Amino acid sequence: MRVLILGGTGDAAEIAAKVATIQGLEAITSLAGRTREPSIPLGAFRVGGFGGVVGLASYLRQMQIDLLIDATHPFASQISFNAADAATEVGVPHLMLIRPPWEKESGDRWIEVDSVEAAATSLQNQAQRVFLTVGRQELAAFAHLEKIWFLMRMIDPPTDDALVPAGRILCDRGPFTLNNERQILIDNNIDTIASKNSGGDATKPKIVAARELGVKVVMINRPAIPPGEQVADVDGVLAWLFDKLHD
Repeated sequence: MRVLILGGTGDAAEIAAKVATIQGLEAITSLAGRTREPSIPLGAFRVGGFGGVVGLASYLRQMQIDLLIDATHPFASQISFNAADAATEVGVPHLMLIRPPWEKESGDRWIEVDSVEAAATSLQNQAQRVFLTVGRQELAAFAHLEKIWFLMRMIDPPTDDALVPAGRILCDRGPFTLNNERQILIDNNIDTIASKNSGGDATKPKIVAARELGVKVVMINRPAIPPGEQVADVDGVLAWLFDKLHD
């Protein structure tokens, strides 16, 4: 059976590696191509978009895909809706891996908002030094906040013509350690973190460090996801695959 994994996450790479060991399954991982040097998954892969629902449905037919797994980032909502629609159109079983969001704990100083734009608004007159971890494609939303200094962490640097807020760019890729995140907050006198609620362990240490140091967190809630079958972790995906393999 041929499986298409919509990837770009550590979970997707783990799924591809596990599928490679399962007799009777063959995986193709699709990467969006937004990072310049993506982590290459084990096995076959492709890079780039599909061209919406129509393009993805055509690819599923052309490549004779039997199963579709959406293991994209929790904020990549458009591809998730496209995947659900394309799978329904072609009649391919479809599963979403939705890692649980981070939950507010005792000691957290969260301000929860529903968009990047709302996050920028909440920072105005409320923060002076911000650790911005929302990705390079979202920087423009904060560029008008001239009184705030930003430490902006992302995988790739922004393009030369990008609107970038005042501050410093830090290019790095997770997973990150608690000691690393704690030191970043201390060394840069950070009073507020702005983050998407991505969930997972790779970038959670910054949330723990913020709790320890009393740093505020502007937490951007996740967008809506399409209806459909979903699991919370890689083990759930593998169980689903074994069920389909032995149907």
